[in-house]
Amino acid sequence: MFRSLFHMRASRPRLAGLMLAVGAALGFSMKAVFVKLAYRYGVDAVTLLMLRMLFALPFFIVIALLEERKASAPVGMRSMWLVLMLGLIGYYLSSMLDFAGLQYITAGLERLILFVYPAFVVIFSALFLGKKIGKEEVMALLLCYAGIAIAMYHDVQFSGVDTWRGVLLVLAATISYALFLIGSGEMIPKIGARRFTAYAMIVSCLAALIQFVLLRQLTDFQQPLPVYGYGFAMAVFSTVIPAFLLAAAIQRVGAGTASVVGALGPVMTIGLAVLLLGETATWMQMVGALLVIGGVSMLGVRKG
Repeated sequence: MFRSLFHMRASRPRLAGLMLAVGAALGFSMKAVFVKLAYRYGVDAVTLLMLRMLFALPFFIVIALLEERKASAPVGMRSMWLVLMLGLIGYYLSSMLDFAGLQYITAGLERLILFVYPAFVVIFSALFLGKKIGKEEVMALLLCYAGIAIAMYHDVQFSGVDTWRGVLLVLAATISYALFLIGSGEMIPKIGARRFTAYAMIVSCLAALIQFVLLRQLTDFQQPLPVYGYGFAMAVFSTVIPAFLLAAAIQRVGAGTASVVGALGPVMTIGLAVLLLGETATWMQMVGALLVIGGVSMLGVRKG
């Protein structure tokens, strides 16, 4: 009896970690849906990204200030330059390419492509860091790309050449994010996860604001009220909250388990797209999603 009670108490942190990971996956999955809903009002990618970052910026400034108070040493100049570069490559460039790609493809396909970033991390780690790719990793990569090919075939049948344009843009976003993750793996042990995330996101937010000022007129800031609502929703529910939910989940159950739970993301996005956007979920999309989930899960278990 005492053993069973102890086991229940010990399992509570793990259960909480799993629920946090599910919440993070749901939050990240909603981003593509918010983007597609905002596009219905005629807003362009540059303006929409600016709104998302504008609303998110105050949160990350507060987080950065709080982390600096707790830090034992300031961030060095070399580390700050690396954070600047990674913030531009990762959150800013990846988000810009992703938003542009969503103009041409469905939310479900976008999430499937973005979700193979662990596969690119494995490939780039082998190319740049000399890490070997085992048989299980090769099988996982094949499953991921087979799943994307099947899901993409469905969209090509209905959307034509524009689908290829969207796929290439989101694929570039995925590669950019994978490179960011490799670099962040070197920086986080030095300055801390929350501190690094806050500074990298501040860089990304400022870059998006500067891009808007350079490429758009101030009159473009005037958008229908729902566009501001979707921009705020993306900032809070698909950027700030899931980022901290994921960090808390990793702390409780580990990165490997959290990444496996994150495999629910593509299915969540497809479901939300069907409910909120009126997109159709075909058997080809579901087969593709299952293959991608299987491949990423193999990578996650391997890492864990």
